[in-house]
Formats: sequence, structure tokens, C-alpha cells
Amino acid sequence: MASVPPRHALILTAGLGTRLQPLTTVRAKPAIPVAGIPMIRRIVARLAGSGVDDLVLNLHHLPETLTAVLGDGRDLSARIRYSWEPLLLGSAGGPRRALPIVGADTFFIINGDTLTDVDLQAVAAAHDASAARVTLALVANTQPDRYGGVSLDDAGRVTGFPRRGAAAIGSYHFIGVQIAGADVFAALPPDRPSNTIPDVYGALIAAEPGSVRGYVCSAGFWDVGTTADYWRTSNALAAAERRESVGVRARVDPSAQVTRSILWDDVEVGADCSLDECIVTDGVRVPRGSHYARQVLLRDSDGTVRTAPHD
Repeated sequence: MASVPPRHALILTAGLGTRLQPLTTVRAKPAIPVAGIPMIRRIVARLAGSGVDDLVLNLHHLPETLTAVLGDGRDLSARIRYSWEPLLLGSAGGPRRALPIVGADTFFIINGDTLTDVDLQAVAAAHDASAARVTLALVANTQPDRYGGVSLDDAGRVTGFPRRGAAAIGSYHFIGVQIAGADVFAALPPDRPSNTIPDVYGALIAAEPGSVRGYVCSAGFWDVGTTADYWRTSNALAAAERRESVGVRARVDPSAQVTRSILWDDVEVGADCSLDECIVTDGVRVPRGSHYARQVLLRDSDGTVRTAPHD
């Protein structure tokens, strides 16, 4: 009989998104629109569509930008609640604080700042079959110079977490989806920052070999780690979905030329402007006759346009 995925998930959305600045000075990273849809709405819709519909998000950085695009989740057929972190608690401390709100013995933990189409039911089945305490969804690490890895033995047990570089060659890449038991976090000191990889999971592996396992698959994975990653991912998904990378209430003068650019919400592009490979963030008014290429456009406090390059 096929395993039924847990209905509960914690989505990690509290991070600062420092590598994605200046975009993350406007919105929390998971709230940033990808092909016109906030990334977190894409994640929630996919979870709910797989029956994982009782969700908790942890909040810290620009929390209002997340709650504004999700609310209680009802329009996405989900129940959404929030776990506030006055102090950023990390990938293990966040789950520890959220346990009473999640209210489940076993639940998904989903990174809120990446996208993947991994089969949640298959991850759940692998977790049930192995009786692991934690199961990580993994793909081949094709960029060991960029990503740290996860090492497995022949039985699929996680044996370590090599840092990026030569040590990560031949390892696997964690794609931000996992299942864990609440007891993995319950013994951690409350409201103290801590991380799962390598700290908590490393200690768990040492104490209980085989308690952390990998589910290796060929799922798609889309990174938005830098502005260049974000621009590529948003435009690739827009092309695949045959939609524009344009947010709500965006207005472009008919005489303006906008090519391969991303427009967020409430953007105005004036007459005779040209934008090429630009990212125009919330509320920017691009003055008539302006010309920008490969720039991030932001609205300054006085309403003027401030720019930063994206590579």
C-alpha cells in the first residue's frame, strides 16, 4: 500500500537572504515573485496539491511581505499558521520553536527559498520503509564547487556532509525537502540558534548510524541564490509556463521597450523607456526616456529610482 505523506509541514522562511540583496531589502526571499507568482505561493500550492495542507511558516525577516501574499492559506486550499522568531534561530532552532504549533510527530521540513518538483509521496514512502528519523531528498551534486554535499553509504545511510569543493565530488545535493520526527528537535534547548546540517544531524549520525537517510531522485531543482540565478529561474519558468514575469498592477507605456525583464508589483514604466534584462522591484516608477540594462531597479525613500547591477 502506498505511503500517504504527512499532512503537516514546516516551511523555513525566516532567513535574511543576504546573497540575494538588494532584492531582499524589499521582500523576504520566499515572497519574491518568480514568473509573476511569489515563490512561497508556488511552494504552498504544490504542497497542498499533494495533500500536505497543514502548514507552519517561521518568520523573522520582513515577515509582513510573507503574510501579505499568503494570509491563512485558504485560497490555496491550505491551513497556514506562523511561528515568530525574534532572534533568527537557524534550520534546527526554528523547528524546535515551531514544534508546539506544528503539532505532529512526523512532518515535512521544506526550504522556502528554493523550488523543486520532487515527488512528496515517494519521499514519504522511502522514509517509512527505512524507519529513519530523518530522510533528505537528494539529487546528484553536479556543482560541487558551488554546493556542499551529502555522503551516503551503499544502503542509503547518510555518513557525512562534505564542504563544497573537492570533498563534495561524487556526493549528493540536498534539494530542500525532508521528513523528520519531532523528537529529533524536542531535546534541543528552546530559542537557541542551531542548524541541522552539519550540527544536529551530524551528532545524530554519530550517535545513531542509519538514523539519517537519503532519498536519491532526479527531481528538478531551481535555485534563486543570487540575482543572476533569480533572473534565469524566473525567465525560464515564465517561458515554460507561457506567462510573463510581471506582477500585479504593473503598467508599461505602449512606447516603452521591455525585453527579458522582470517587473514586480505596482511598477510603472514611462514613455520611451527601454529596459533590457532588468529586475524592477515593487513600486518603482521608471521615468520617461530612461534606459537601463542588466540592472536591479529599486524605489528609494523619496520615490526616485536607485539601481544596482545584477551579474
